[in-house]
Amino acid sequence: MKMMNSSMISEFVLLGLTNTWELELFFFFIFLLAYAAIMAGNLLVVVTITLDSHLHSTPMYFLLGNLSFLDMSLSTITTPKMVTDFVRKNKTISLWGCMAQMFFLHFLGGDEVVLLVVMAYDRYVAICKPLHYSTIMNLQKCIGLVVTSWTIGFVHAVSQMVVNVGLPFCGPREIDSFFCDIPLVIKLACIDTYNWGILMNADSGVPTMTCFIVLLISYTYIFLTVCRSSKAGTSRALSTCTAHITVVLLFFGPCIFIYVWPPSITWVDKFLAVFYSVITPLLNPAIYTLRNKEIKIAIKRFRSYYIHPKGNI
Repeated sequence: MKMMNSSMISEFVLLGLTNTWELELFFFFIFLLAYAAIMAGNLLVVVTITLDSHLHSTPMYFLLGNLSFLDMSLSTITTPKMVTDFVRKNKTISLWGCMAQMFFLHFLGGDEVVLLVVMAYDRYVAICKPLHYSTIMNLQKCIGLVVTSWTIGFVHAVSQMVVNVGLPFCGPREIDSFFCDIPLVIKLACIDTYNWGILMNADSGVPTMTCFIVLLISYTYIFLTVCRSSKAGTSRALSTCTAHITVVLLFFGPCIFIYVWPPSITWVDKFLAVFYSVITPLLNPAIYTLRNKEIKIAIKRFRSYYIHPKGNI
């Protein structure tokens, strides 16, 4: 035990997406622009909903603002580190920095899984029980549901990390990715972690798959209800649900492949990681703003009152 403690590593080496300098320079500019777009797009949604009195008091937009905040946070955990590593020779991360990265990834990821379920419930009530919507989905209940999602995400992250923090790491220390994730890190432990790996994947994969199936069933029911309703509100309801379903597929797709059916091909695993941490947070604001008339109008009001106030005089 003393020999193992003395040989414990203090940092990991992230192999990143490529080891070719030309590609690294190309990826540096691509992902730097992508991260800037993620922050700008999601921040615009958050600020617009926060400052618009009509939107932030509406449950659907209150939940959407929280989703955009989570997307910004999730991307910030991995993308800035990846971007700076493209121009660094030594792509290392400390042991505790790696642990912190894994904790917050599962904390915020678990939170987003539950939040997407809450958003589906909100659409179910709005479309299937419109007369009781204001009573069932009041702002106080929305806040309670958001707090619940944060609590579940925190409990999930703790359940994942309680084992990983105590694992001994004495080499090797190369992680074939651009960030620390539990399936990759536990393989580097100095003990047999096969059973722990199955347990960790089940802890993430089973809830993710369950929520995904629940979401598919709920949106199918909503879709059938919309088809039977009057044509007046059908197009708007379908537009809103289509945006939600697209976001669900973008978020859950990579998660299911990473934790339920982990790919054995390295480049596929890296592509899914990029999709999860960069592409999905980048597309979400566009999906909601381009298809949502009320948000587009609110953004115009925001620009009119706060960016170009002279035009209102």
